[in-house]
Amino acid sequence: MNASDRTPADLLRSALAADPARPLVTFYDDATGERVELSVATFANWVAKTANLLQGDLAAEPGDRLALLLPAHWQSAVWLLACSSVGVVAEVQGDPAGADLVVSGPDTLDRARACRGERIALALRPLGGRFPRSPEGFADYAVEVPGQGDRFAPYAPVDPAAPALTVGGVSLTAERLVARSREDAAELGLGPGSRLLTGRTYDTWEGLSAGLFAPLAAGGSVVLCRHLDRLDADGLAKRVESERITGTAV
Repeated sequence: MNASDRTPADLLRSALAADPARPLVTFYDDATGERVELSVATFANWVAKTANLLQGDLAAEPGDRLALLLPAHWQSAVWLLACSSVGVVAEVQGDPAGADLVVSGPDTLDRARACRGERIALALRPLGGRFPRSPEGFADYAVEVPGQGDRFAPYAPVDPAAPALTVGGVSLTAERLVARSREDAAELGLGPGSRLLTGRTYDTWEGLSAGLFAPLAAGGSVVLCRHLDRLDADGLAKRVESERITGTAV
């Protein structure tokens, strides 16, 4: 990737310029049988729409704190990059009561109601489906995001030295996040074209790095597996073969 990249959003822009058609995130949920594959271009489009939702409809500004109450999921990855695009600090599994806005999955809605700011809920259904009925007090992401613009431009430039992410007691600026992602990519042996399979959760830096940031920084891609413990050894071996996996972090 471009050595001048200083934010995760920069990394995504470089990936888009290099090869928009290649896979970036392949997601499996082994509890439901779901599989979704997003190219760099498709992923970047979701990020742009989500960033426009954040900046426009939700009036989020650089430095605002967003409690991200989502599991390891392709839509979680989209939100992480959307926050970076706007300059919002993503607090993974953060305290909603102290956040400016909250993004919740279906299993954390009660906890998310402690947020006094804007609340967004994701059903996490296959193909990004909406809730059968929107949860009271929340905007349904699947309803709100399709009409957003396909291109995003921040109202103010994102400061690489500003806080960008908090997870598991680790707080990182955008430029430190990029640096650590590159370091982790080297440790994992990732390079352009690498495909990393991971079953790690998104509630630690190690999980976020393997599940998104390190492959992105390396010019590779990730096969993100939720509920991987439900897959037996033969099933895992077949997935490694079919997805042309070059490395694992499980």
